[in-house]
Amino acid sequence: MDKLTTEQKIIRAADKLFTQKGYAATKTREIAEEAETNLALLNYYFGSKENLYKKVVQEKFKMLIGAISPVLSDESFTLEDKIKAIIENYTKLLLENEELPIFILNELTVNKELFKDITNNARQIAQPVLDKQLKEKNIKMSAANLIVNTLGLTLFPFVAKPLIVSSGLVKEDEFIGFVSERKDKIFEWIIKTIK
Repeated sequence: MDKLTTEQKIIRAADKLFTQKGYAATKTREIAEEAETNLALLNYYFGSKENLYKKVVQEKFKMLIGAISPVLSDESFTLEDKIKAIIENYTKLLLENEELPIFILNELTVNKELFKDITNNARQIAQPVLDKQLKEKNIKMSAANLIVNTLGLTLFPFVAKPLIVSSGLVKEDEFIGFVSERKDKIFEWIIKTIK
């Protein structure tokens, strides 16, 4: 395994602390201590807590987009394979990073500009490919609706996990099985809407 650079250690430490404590409650000194470095290096690499926070948020968002963007823009994947890959990739990613959707949603409401370039680039590459594949199959659904429907069904249980668990719909120790089992169902539901 590659050794982390000081910059990577700082980003990882900041990610952990921002996720646990939030932006306001996290001190730069704590980040430096968690990264096993000093405050001067943190300032050298990022200049400020705000810049470091933006970097952490952008990295998290790239992780989210990166889980689907390459698949969506690849013409060698069939439409069905793309839907399966989105569901599979997001379920796996979110099981490993359950805090990710809430973190990104919170940030999107406050700082839309932070994600604008990333989302525009991903859309400009993937949308023409999806539109072409939908048209070839004579499917009247737009690429936007296909993506939103697939993501919505996949992401919602993670966003609503506190409600789902506290209401007793699913027990905490059954949640992984619940979302894993949903993968095949989501695929079936999406396929039914486009047929």
